[in-house]
Amino acid sequence: MNRPEPENRDLFAIADLAREFGISTRAIRFYEAKGLIAPERVGATRVFRRRDRARLILILRGKRLGFSLREISDYLDLYDANRTQQANMLVEKVDERLGMLEQQLSDIQTTIAELREMRKLAVGEMEKA
Repeated sequence: MNRPEPENRDLFAIADLAREFGISTRAIRFYEAKGLIAPERVGATRVFRRRDRARLILILRGKRLGFSLREISDYLDLYDANRTQQANMLVEKVDERLGMLEQQLSDIQTTIAELREMRKLAVGEMEKA
């Protein structure tokens, strides 16, 4: 029996989401414990809906982009509330993150240039010997 594509399904088991996103079920339970997702329960079984899946996508994207769980939580809190506030907050946080990454890139480029110069000097000294 073929299962519908994830976007077309209404319900998901924790193992389905873990497999789909390449994360552990423990990670999903961690996000639940932090209040970032709130699956329903049928007995002892967690039942995730499309909304939970969408929130999990946003959580994983936020983590991949370097946002803290607090920042992700703040963003998700606005998800159902005010779209304008959500967009403003996202722009602010993205600008902060871009600034930090651009500074890190500049620092890395400077370090690489310095290391190349040091290597060049060391090679020059070895050739003299």
